[in-house]
Amino acid sequence: MGRDKFFDLLKRNKLLIRKTKRNVYTTNSKHHYHRYPNLVNGFTPLKAHELWVSDITYIPLKKRFAYLFLITDAYSRKIVGFHVSDDMKVSSAVVALKKALAQKPEETIVIHHSDRGIQYCSTEYVNLLMQHNAMISMTDNGDPLENAIAERINGILKTELISSYYNTIDEASVHISRCITIYNYKRRHSSLNWQIPAEVHTQKGPQIRRWKNYYQQRKNKEVTMQAT
Repeated sequence: MGRDKFFDLLKRNKLLIRKTKRNVYTTNSKHHYHRYPNLVNGFTPLKAHELWVSDITYIPLKKRFAYLFLITDAYSRKIVGFHVSDDMKVSSAVVALKKALAQKPEETIVIHHSDRGIQYCSTEYVNLLMQHNAMISMTDNGDPLENAIAERINGILKTELISSYYNTIDEASVHISRCITIYNYKRRHSSLNWQIPAEVHTQKGPQIRRWKNYYQQRKNKEVTMQAT
C-alpha cells in the first residue's frame, strides 16, 4: 500500500492525529531591508553546494518556544548548518550560516535561497554571504511552496525525529543535534532514489526521484483550465 492510500485508510477510520494550531510566526517580512529576486525558479542543482535553502521553525519547550535555524543543501538534502536558539535574532541565523559556510569549498559559488524574513535580508547576514561569493535568492511571495525543500525538511524532522516538546533549550539542543545526525547519515529519501543525504552529498549529476510532484500537476491543470 502506498503512502496516499495509507493516509486515506487512516482518515476513513478516524485515526489521523489532529494538528493543533499554534500562533507562532517565524517570518517577519515587514522591514526596510532590500529584498532579492527569486533565482531558483526552474533551477535544478547537479552537485552539492550549488543551492542552499534556509528556513526557521519553532520548537516547543515546556513553557515557551525555541527556534531551529536550518540550512539544507538542495541537491543532497543534507543539513549543512543549524542552530537551536532562544530567539529569532539575526545573530542566531548567522551561527547556522557560518556552520554551512565552513563546509563550502572556497571556489564554489552557492545560491542561498530563503524567504524574505528580516534575518535573511539583514546587513550582517547579506554581507557574510557576499564575502563568501554566494548569490542571494528569495521567494517572491509568502507561498511556502516557493521554498518547498526547506519546508519538507522541517516536516520530516518535526514529524519523525524531533520530540513534541522539551523541558529546556539545552535538552532540545542536544537531542536535535542527534536527530540531524540521524537525518543526514541514516534516513533514506524517496527524492534521492532512497539514498542517504551524506552519500548523495559526494555525488554529481541528476538524481532519480521516486515521488510525484502533485503540486506541479495541480498547477498545470489550473493553467490548462484557465486557458480553455
